[in-house]
Amino acid sequence: MDLLRSLPIGLYLEQPVTWLHRLDSRVKLAWLMTFLIAPILANPIWRLMLVGMLIILTLTASIPLRVWKQQMGVLLLFCILVFCLSAIAPDALPSEHQPRIPADELTFSQQPATLPEPAPKKPWYKPFNLGSNSPIQNPKSKIQNSLPQPTNYSYVLFKQGPIKITRKSLDLAINVSTLFFTVIYSTNLYLLTTASEEITSAIENLMQPLRRLNWPVTEIALTLTLSLRFIPLVLEEVQNLVRSVSTRAINWKKLGFRRAAQVWLMIAERLLENLLLRAEQIASAMKVRGFTSPDRHRVEWHQLHFKIRDWIALGCLLVLWSARLVWGWDS
Repeated sequence: MDLLRSLPIGLYLEQPVTWLHRLDSRVKLAWLMTFLIAPILANPIWRLMLVGMLIILTLTASIPLRVWKQQMGVLLLFCILVFCLSAIAPDALPSEHQPRIPADELTFSQQPATLPEPAPKKPWYKPFNLGSNSPIQNPKSKIQNSLPQPTNYSYVLFKQGPIKITRKSLDLAINVSTLFFTVIYSTNLYLLTTASEEITSAIENLMQPLRRLNWPVTEIALTLTLSLRFIPLVLEEVQNLVRSVSTRAINWKKLGFRRAAQVWLMIAERLLENLLLRAEQIASAMKVRGFTSPDRHRVEWHQLHFKIRDWIALGCLLVLWSARLVWGWDS
């Protein structure tokens, strides 16, 4: 079990260097916020288009198959499962029902117990079934009632036995499944193609106006960098603990629930101790290198400057938002 390969969360792909790596981190951050904000109040076609754009970006960037097949494959299977369950689930519309008690209960209670007998019919009076009181309907009325509808609209799209797919359930399935894929995969793709130092530099550069409000911008950027660096360390510690437990060949069935809970509690305690030890080691390493505070020990994370490809990406982003504001609204 290798968590660093099966769950590559927050890892940075150093090789090969794709065109997504060469883009400015501020431009990629703007695209990431677009993928996170654009699905809000968007129609299903727009949501599906965002999913297609993420897949096209991954394929055109020539990211190795071994890197994204586990991430995108598992995520696509999960989104397809969510889509199927949401499509066949009830659409939450109120069901039609008929009240057991009449609307005018007082008037109904004053009615006689027995209904009056109907007047005797005289079939010989109208032998040819002419008139509105005829007990046999005129066949021409069936032809008039079976006129074609003005449109082919149908609220129920598919119904086979207990499975029923309506327009609202299909819309809900598309919205939920595409939102899961867009939010998770866009964030993962951004972390995969952007180093933590570049992310820190981009956020610190965009937060420069907040310095006038006495916000600790550098401290926030430094904390973000350390947290991004700490994610692989957490996965590594979890992986080491899982391997240490598996090598001891513990028979969980003989332990029972109480003793098994005690073992897992000890494992969680050991994990917390290891993480705190790693944090202390990082703090000691920074202190040895003379890092006392962000103001005294200024660190240049990454040199940010726009190039031609960055301006092209910003132009495409502007076109995308223009189309989103004009045609992307959910009706």
